[in-house]
Amino acid sequence: MSIVLIRSLILYILVIFSVRLMGKRQLGELQPSELVITILISNIATLPLEDTDIPLLLGVTPILALVCFEVIVSWINLVFPKFRKMISGSPKIIIRNGKTDPNTLRELRFSVDDLMMSLREKEVFNLEDVQFAIVETTGNISVMKKQSVDTPDRNDLGLKMKNSDPPQVIVSDGKIITQAVKVMGIEGSIEKILDSINLKLDEVFIMTADTQGNFFIVDKDGNSPHIAKNKGENK
Repeated sequence: MSIVLIRSLILYILVIFSVRLMGKRQLGELQPSELVITILISNIATLPLEDTDIPLLLGVTPILALVCFEVIVSWINLVFPKFRKMISGSPKIIIRNGKTDPNTLRELRFSVDDLMMSLREKEVFNLEDVQFAIVETTGNISVMKKQSVDTPDRNDLGLKMKNSDPPQVIVSDGKIITQAVKVMGIEGSIEKILDSINLKLDEVFIMTADTQGNFFIVDKDGNSPHIAKNKGENK
């Protein structure tokens, strides 16, 4: 039993390392080559666990070899676009200028139900509302609505807003996130802000800050959130 546990731990760490090395993608966003490698790695990893007579090295070696192969293929894809097109394919336009292309749908083996389901996932329920749609190499559909039905943005409404980065978590469960504090340039401000609302660092559950000098603090007692302003912030 101990041998199985040790093997499981080693293979678990190895598979996690392999997936991390291949990049951050969700399952539905994998390119064909990445999906094949992922399936092969999962199947190979189970063999030494199901049969303890198989040396662990016979499971580790092919996994590392497949990961190295995928990294090499990814590099070749970046350097040689034609090779990338051969391996991953190319995006296909299925709706252009509001007109659906039945031939491309047949080529992709996309049924009407598949098309409508994909559009509904993009919150489009009327085919007439689509100006442009393209099937990506991952199989996902990117949709551009007609301007007459698209949601207006601030420019359309004549509203001018200042661009700013989203708030970042600078304290998590009573611990300061040093890297985030440096990025925000607020070294030394956290203690002052907490003192102004009579909170200690170890009493903070979540604390965020934005580039405008605004702080949002949630304490560990579940009280109403605190909103503070760094008066010395000039960003």
